[in-house]
Amino acid sequence: MPNILVVGSMNMDIVTRVNRHPLPGETIHGLSTSFFSGGKGANQAVAAVRSGARVTMAGALGGDFFGNEISRLLLEDHINVNHVRKKNTMTGTAIITIDDSGENNIVLNKGANGIFMPEDLLDIDLSQYDAILMQNEIPWETNAFILEKAGALNTKTVFNPAPALTIKDKYFSMIDLLILNEIEASEMTNIPVKDPESASKSALRLIEKGVSEVIVTLGKQGAIYMNRKGSILKSSAYVVPTVDTTAAGDTFIGTFVSAYFNHDVASSLKYAAAAAAIAVTIEGSQNSIPYIKQVDAFIKETQDFMIDV
Repeated sequence: MPNILVVGSMNMDIVTRVNRHPLPGETIHGLSTSFFSGGKGANQAVAAVRSGARVTMAGALGGDFFGNEISRLLLEDHINVNHVRKKNTMTGTAIITIDDSGENNIVLNKGANGIFMPEDLLDIDLSQYDAILMQNEIPWETNAFILEKAGALNTKTVFNPAPALTIKDKYFSMIDLLILNEIEASEMTNIPVKDPESASKSALRLIEKGVSEVIVTLGKQGAIYMNRKGSILKSSAYVVPTVDTTAAGDTFIGTFVSAYFNHDVASSLKYAAAAAAIAVTIEGSQNSIPYIKQVDAFIKETQDFMIDV
């Protein structure tokens, strides 16, 4: 059972369903509004723990109702919250609209996530973890602090640069596994990523910058894996009816990292794709993330998947 530290964001997602997304300046009627615990950090933590990992969450919440509710839900999933800091501000929120096709638009309010700083991590022994998983919904200096400290401890660093930002070249060599989607890959490499071929070119550029392993996810077109040793894998995606894509990427990442320590890369890609496929069939963030038994059953029942070497 891998021991994973997730350093990242926690939000309350306020989700409104619409027939279509509004045009600039346009007012439309929503169909329904729901509240879900979310945030990329918390979502990936839940995905990892439900896939069999032991998970500790490090991040910041406000001292409000949303913060208390998120903390309660993480504890229900048996996630260690001893390193979740309470800040004198509001909890982060995400305003999400989802249209009839299941595609979403998201507006983030960082709240407490925006003031989770390196000093909030000083009492954490990073050496006790097999992997540290980070995203870009907290200040970059906090992620940079983790990358610099973990490099000297032989602790695997996994980075999901969402939302994408420009980072100094020296940090690429501190990233063991970089998992990003086609939009983030395009922004980080200046290579337009639209298909597996362009994703491979983008992944190679990131490997040349110093990253040890790269996964570029392509939604319905699957994913590309590449490592510094020259291995390349192309995986497909499962075809399922889409209800809500909100936590699909986080589900893929959290489940892949959990599986990675017990299985080969090809099997881990297949497992993560299956988990993400289940997630898009259910509305919401963490409530849509499946448990390991559900994923195993889905894989047994579904045959349309392929890994190309």
